[in-house]
Amino acid sequence: MTKFALVFAGQGKQAVGMMAQIAEAPVIRQTFIEASDAIGTDLWAMVTAGSADALNLTINTQPVMLAAGVATYRLWLERGGRAPQFFAGHSLGEYSALVAGGAIKFSDAAALVRFRANAMQDAVPEGVGAIAVVLGLDADAVRKVCLEAAGDEVVEAVNLNSPEQIVIAGNRAPVERAMVLAKAQGAKRAMLLPMSVPSHCALMKPAAARLADYLKTIPITAPSVPVIQNADVTCFQSAEQIRQALVEQLFRPVRWIETIRHMKSAGVHTVVECVPGKVLTGLNKRIEASLACLDVSDMATLDAAIAATAHA
Repeated sequence: MTKFALVFAGQGKQAVGMMAQIAEAPVIRQTFIEASDAIGTDLWAMVTAGSADALNLTINTQPVMLAAGVATYRLWLERGGRAPQFFAGHSLGEYSALVAGGAIKFSDAAALVRFRANAMQDAVPEGVGAIAVVLGLDADAVRKVCLEAAGDEVVEAVNLNSPEQIVIAGNRAPVERAMVLAKAQGAKRAMLLPMSVPSHCALMKPAAARLADYLKTIPITAPSVPVIQNADVTCFQSAEQIRQALVEQLFRPVRWIETIRHMKSAGVHTVVECVPGKVLTGLNKRIEASLACLDVSDMATLDAAIAATAHA
């Protein structure tokens, strides 16, 4: 049988109206209500009729994106989709993957990502950190640029998204220096992203310490479907290993290139992005052109993806 994987996007993908094309299914709104009840915030109103500014606050973005991924997977199952051979999530999307895989209860995950967001925001005050994307240089070249730009502060390659799309993060000044150096080294573009929290770099270690303590209170079980985790590109089974992977994910790179290649080497032939949109689908195609990369943007693409993986 041909294997397939479902993957979940993370922060940066949020948009008011993002669920509109599949909102007619009651399970979508029900899932958002469940998350809203867990954290005391109306996420459905925020994602359907709220302001972009409110949605883009990391304390709101993180539970919204968790709910979007879980809701889409629940709709996938409701319409006859099968469980995949692998789950994975990009950065925050890893939490959706762990819920879908049965490792973490959804309501627990909603509270967990709200806590994570607060810890991240507290770790680096507004304006201190920055994130930028570098296009047209490979990971090794970007790492060298970061090393040269860092000085006595922090700038690191943090999202290894595709062979020629690397995200850097750290203190604002060295991030800006690294952008200049990257262009001098031949990068096609280097541009700041509209996010104030420099995820997946050393500046997140205080947040990771707080997250480690909070995770001790969250029940975690072995996933029923393997979840390839960001920090180690490994499918963990024990609760302690999963907790540690989530802690380290905050200050270690998202190794997305390796994640998709791991799927390919394990026999996966189709990868479906299980959140409305195509952000990961584009990256996945650039990483492994031989994979069938599908997105779920509306009911038609959802049903097409279900049909394509029906006998996988």
